[in-house]
Amino acid sequence: MSALPDPKDDDRNDAWPVPPALQQHILRVVADALAHPEHLRMTYEEFLDWADEDTHAEWVDGKVLMPSPANKEHQDIVGFLAALMRFYVEEQQLGDILIAPFQMKLPQSGREPDVIFVATAHRNRLKKTYLDGPADLAVEIISPESAGRDRGDKYFEYEKAGIPEYWLIDPLSRRAEFYQLDAQGTYQLVPPAPDGTYHSPIIPGFWLRVDWLWNLPSIEDAKWEIGGQNYAQSMIERLRRAGLLP
Repeated sequence: MSALPDPKDDDRNDAWPVPPALQQHILRVVADALAHPEHLRMTYEEFLDWADEDTHAEWVDGKVLMPSPANKEHQDIVGFLAALMRFYVEEQQLGDILIAPFQMKLPQSGREPDVIFVATAHRNRLKKTYLDGPADLAVEIISPESAGRDRGDKYFEYEKAGIPEYWLIDPLSRRAEFYQLDAQGTYQLVPPAPDGTYHSPIIPGFWLRVDWLWNLPSIEDAKWEIGGQNYAQSMIERLRRAGLLP
């Protein structure tokens, strides 16, 4: 990043016909904006222009929010869920799985859920750098810093936007909450089945063992369990096409 101009620099000062006191004020405002983007106010379009693909930030009512960096456990759970969901969704040709940082534009905010599922029927909402409208399923991994937003602001924003399914995963308390919209558009908490599995109504046929989230198995082991005979047959066919089986 280039240095800010120094008003005391004679050459620059000649080209900048602004009183020195105002110059200092402008430079302080710019420096603060660069150091603290959360102080900025901008439109969503300006926010998209400002944020590059590596920027982890959200936009709410014109303000920029900068979440704290994620820890390793958070990243491990996101990576596991995204890989498992993507495997299933691609095998069944159901849509797309995306992970943060990828914007989801809602009426009053631009959020970055940790994982989102966009059904094939809604692929027209996918733009180059953001999802223009609600996802079909959103997942947030809770941290102590994000708990208020995830259970408060985001919960109500996602409900109001009509996101049919919302998962809240709290590694600290080892609690997973699965919310589904009812006929009135209100989230209802749906507990896992007695055997400890949760079955998604939005991703047909997809399920997971909740305790996998705290004791991550290998992706391949989870694929075999979820995919069952269909996955086994698919693998056999691939090996045959590759000439590795008769």
